[in-house]
Amino acid sequence: MSFLFAGAPMAVAGVFYSGNEQLLQQAKQLLSSYKDSEALLLYEQVLSAAPDNFEALCKASLLHCRIGDRYSSDETSKLQHYAKAKAYAQKAYDLNPVDAESNYVMALSYSCEAMASGPRNRLVGINQVKSFLDAALSSNSQHAGAWHLMGRWHFKMANLNVVEKLASKMLFGGVCDVTTNEVAAEALEKAVAYEPDNIRYYYDLACIYDEMKDKEARNNTLQKAVALTFETKDELELSRRCKIMLQQ
Repeated sequence: MSFLFAGAPMAVAGVFYSGNEQLLQQAKQLLSSYKDSEALLLYEQVLSAAPDNFEALCKASLLHCRIGDRYSSDETSKLQHYAKAKAYAQKAYDLNPVDAESNYVMALSYSCEAMASGPRNRLVGINQVKSFLDAALSSNSQHAGAWHLMGRWHFKMANLNVVEKLASKMLFGGVCDVTTNEVAAEALEKAVAYEPDNIRYYYDLACIYDEMKDKEARNNTLQKAVALTFETKDELELSRRCKIMLQQ
């Protein structure tokens, strides 16, 4: 009798593991089909049963950032999503602090929260992003998302206004003095190279070239962007912006 009971938990555990793996596969398929909300529900379903599932933590954090960004006029919902993103990222980072993905979602969640904060908190958050990006790229030098965020970080720091530069020097020792738009463009170029189907990378790179007054590089980048195939409303909106910029 004790032998039978001893074997039961293993069987249950096997079913439990299989169920989580199936949910993860379904969530991955939904994510690749641009069904972010549906994918997030499944990742959080996995986490309700297995709170330390590293893959689900990283993906849930990523999706909360992505979904939160769409609440352009609802700051409360935006910040709620960003808070969840940061909590999931922190847990993934605690589980594996050297992994590229955990460092990337930490950087992304800090960046999103910073850009939705007041001036001082924004500068503090932006400064914290850099160390996570460095760690992500140290682990995986071909991580397109990390290169994209790195480019945005350099662009932001290179274009601080006078007050922000002064505050940055007081808080962080003048980190903004060691970066340029050219460095930002180089990072975005790597993001495009490693993920050439992501229109967001092209658009952000074109904006940097525009700031640099490099019309030829800007237009070449925009032409590549509008030639991509689009699947989502977000991509169509970015394509529209690219076309407007091309006409300028």
